[in-house]
Amino acid sequence: MELTKSKPSPSRGWLLCQFIARDLREVRSNAIRALKRQEVPFVARAEYGMPDSQACRKALELVTRVSPAFLLDHCLRSHAFAVAMAHMVPRKIDREVLFLGCVMHDLGLTQEHDHGDTFELDGARDARSHCLRHGISAERSDLVHEMIALHNSVGIAHKREPEIALIHFGAGTDVLGFGVKDIHSRTMQEILAEYPRIGFGEAMARLVGDQMQRKPRSYMTSMVALGFLNRLRKARLPGES
Repeated sequence: MELTKSKPSPSRGWLLCQFIARDLREVRSNAIRALKRQEVPFVARAEYGMPDSQACRKALELVTRVSPAFLLDHCLRSHAFAVAMAHMVPRKIDREVLFLGCVMHDLGLTQEHDHGDTFELDGARDARSHCLRHGISAERSDLVHEMIALHNSVGIAHKREPEIALIHFGAGTDVLGFGVKDIHSRTMQEILAEYPRIGFGEAMARLVGDQMQRKPRSYMTSMVALGFLNRLRKARLPGES
């Protein structure tokens, strides 16, 4: 697998087209589900719990140590949402890799793992090194790298390996409320009860805004110019006030 080594910010026009295409895919998916009278599957807590492996335990310990509580909870919600949306990908997923990529996907937003590049790549490189140190094969460590490097790559991530698509879906749900109808309502409420989003939008907006001020060539520069931070602050998931 070729690793993503740079992430220049795309043009605003290209991004707008990708967001419109994403919205159209969601409308189509919801319409087909309604016509066929299909329901999304309920996913219980046991299914989105942490896999029992040393690499996963060490990754959770790392993220817990370096992250503010709101960021840790975001990573855990993103994983839970990703598992809840696994019905959207056609192939079997590597549950250990999915957890590793999800729980470490925002390492680059922490002070300890901010090395001056766009935060997705800073985090991806350190997460890959963590995986290699804890017995994950080079091939699977590369997949973790790409999950993190591409987790916010609109128009790209959903076409890649299922683990990359799922972290994109899960994080997108938590950050902007994308795809909420692809998650069973009871699953959604149980995840939010376990990992509340209280104050998340404002805290995350400040963190990302600081990155953009210090690193104006970051990948998300164009997203921020299109109003990403305001949407992040206002996003609410079903059942939230």
